[in-house]
Amino acid sequence: MSSGGDNVVLIGPMGSGKSAVGRALSAQLGMQFVDTDHLIEERCGANIPWIFDIEGEDGFRKRETAVLEEVSSAAHSVIATGGGVVVTPENRPLLKKIGKVVYLCAPVDVLFRRVSKDKSRPLLQVENPRATYEEIFQQRDPIYRELADLVYQGTEEISPQQVARNISERLLEI
Repeated sequence: MSSGGDNVVLIGPMGSGKSAVGRALSAQLGMQFVDTDHLIEERCGANIPWIFDIEGEDGFRKRETAVLEEVSSAAHSVIATGGGVVVTPENRPLLKKIGKVVYLCAPVDVLFRRVSKDKSRPLLQVENPRATYEEIFQQRDPIYRELADLVYQGTEEISPQQVARNISERLLEI
């Protein structure tokens, strides 16, 4: 169980709907919404693909950790994180400290279809993005599951609002 008050932290792979579900969940719960990727872009004054181009993944991950530390003192918030936030070991206890951790998961076919044409996904700008996505998913899925207080397994295309309703009901159980 997490130790971080009434916050909800959404983790999961690219395309899992963390931002869309986070906005819907925060509205339903009457909480503030925070998107760590958007905060990184605001603090840097540049978009994530540019940060990756100039600073590489390591530079981006350092910025991600700094923003996560910044939001660790948030209260009454739903926080959507970037898909790779869990790859940095020092972020893992921070996520648990911030609040209840919800892993948004779905079948790889669904997730990849959602992101396959999105040019703002630096890790997928490779020769074989499907294979890369599957590899990233396989590496991160066990970490997401280990950190999660709640795993929400999406199996079909439903609205972010319905996913948020389902999660808010299940949050009462943890």
